[in-house]
Amino acid sequence: MSPHPHSVSWIDAEPTRPPHAKIVATLGPASDSDEMLEKLIEAGVSIFRLNFSHGSLEEMDNRLAKVRRAIDNSGRCVGILGDLQGPKMRVGIVPDLDEDGGMIVNPGDDIMFRKDQREAEIIDGIPTFGASFDELYNDVLPGQRVLINDGMIRMLAVDQVPGESLRCRVTIGGRITSKKGINLPESELNMPAITEKDWACAKWAAENQLDYVALSFVRTAEEIRELKTRLEEWRPKADEEKYDGIDHSIPVVAKIEKPQAVKNLDDIIEATDAVMVARGDLGVEMDVAKVPVIQKYILSRCNMLGKPVIVATQMLETMIDSVTPTRAEASDVANAVLDGCDAVMLSGETAVGKHPRVVVETMQRIIRVTESRMDDLALNQATPTLKEYPFRSAALAKGVWYMAEELGAKAIAVWSEAGGMARYLSQNNFRVPIYAYTSSKIASRRMALYGGVTPIYTQPPDTGRLRDWTDMVEDLIRSEGITNDGDPVLLVAGKPLGALLAQSTVSILRMGDLSSGFRVSTDL
Repeated sequence: MSPHPHSVSWIDAEPTRPPHAKIVATLGPASDSDEMLEKLIEAGVSIFRLNFSHGSLEEMDNRLAKVRRAIDNSGRCVGILGDLQGPKMRVGIVPDLDEDGGMIVNPGDDIMFRKDQREAEIIDGIPTFGASFDELYNDVLPGQRVLINDGMIRMLAVDQVPGESLRCRVTIGGRITSKKGINLPESELNMPAITEKDWACAKWAAENQLDYVALSFVRTAEEIRELKTRLEEWRPKADEEKYDGIDHSIPVVAKIEKPQAVKNLDDIIEATDAVMVARGDLGVEMDVAKVPVIQKYILSRCNMLGKPVIVATQMLETMIDSVTPTRAEASDVANAVLDGCDAVMLSGETAVGKHPRVVVETMQRIIRVTESRMDDLALNQATPTLKEYPFRSAALAKGVWYMAEELGAKAIAVWSEAGGMARYLSQNNFRVPIYAYTSSKIASRRMALYGGVTPIYTQPPDTGRLRDWTDMVEDLIRSEGITNDGDPVLLVAGKPLGALLAQSTVSILRMGDLSSGFRVSTDL
């Protein structure tokens, strides 16, 4: 029986299970040395993020080589996510007009955006700026808000000369510097979801066989399908693909950061492979007071529809400089875990921060402590109703969920060659560790994002016998220190091991007693 939630022993008890939620860490100057990459993997990073908003493709070549070398040296299954910039509108070049840089605008000032303005300057007493997209001069109407630098500077559009200029009046002033983002929360922009730069980066991602590609500023499911089609066209095709049966298509992560995406959420979730709650632009495009509720709504829909979901932006922001987070930040990470996220993401904290390893260790500690208390707080997520439930693999996963609940299973081991069964098990919101074996490197890296799943890349036993694999599983789980003799562990595997669409069995392994087992059959 679990200790009472208010007992001191419950508060002080150390976590024993491996973490369910994964950590995504953004690469940058602070984290892309060989030494630091190895430390971050050791600290618990499951996915590395390449942010195409910063750096050339030549720089990405170098960064990718380093991170793959570090992953290979670690012997762990770690994925790589390429994050497309999307049609982010930005202020043009702003010269430094004082020692702190940029140009100051004050409430009540008029400023001008002008097409083909290469560098900001004062014209007829009015600060005049350029912008990165010409749609600003056509689609922003008088009375609509214009926000700069994540809403720190706020203006209202006053007058427009279509295709030429836009005059705005400052309501909240501040310092405007080069390349700061522009948000237009009330304007319907006639601009593509994927820019020419994005297509070049997507092509690079496909040719370099990244494990995931994230699409920014998604509005509709069709945009995701368009990206998937192009990624498949560009991906190098290997002769052995026709024989291994693995889906080599690069999975897409849809970033929810626009009001249109929230309105079209279910269609987007169905079309994509994973979702990211990108709270930075979401909190600018929409009322910031609504962001926490929207985050919970997105997580609940992803959990119900069975898609992995990442929570991102400013999770441990103060740790860019500090060695400790604020109490609010620790609660933010914990609440994302309590709401059922598959992963939490670090951005500037690991890309440019002073303490990348410490911030990953801190996030990992928050995750583990939070998850160790979920059973006692009665905050487990309910098993979802998956659209794919009629498929036999999904049905088997749901059956395993009920068996794990009834037996009090301490772990689940599955041979999931293509990663499908591991994904179904993860979608059922297990709160016991899932150890997913595969002989496919591609599948092992993609499973790194699945909540609760520890991917294990290995070859099947030479004998091909389930009994020999069971010995491997028992040795691994004993080494993890999460079971005692007699504890139940569920095994899910097909015959022969490593084969796709093999007829599979579910077995109950009692640790220390290989003679017991209950088996049912279905497809893996």
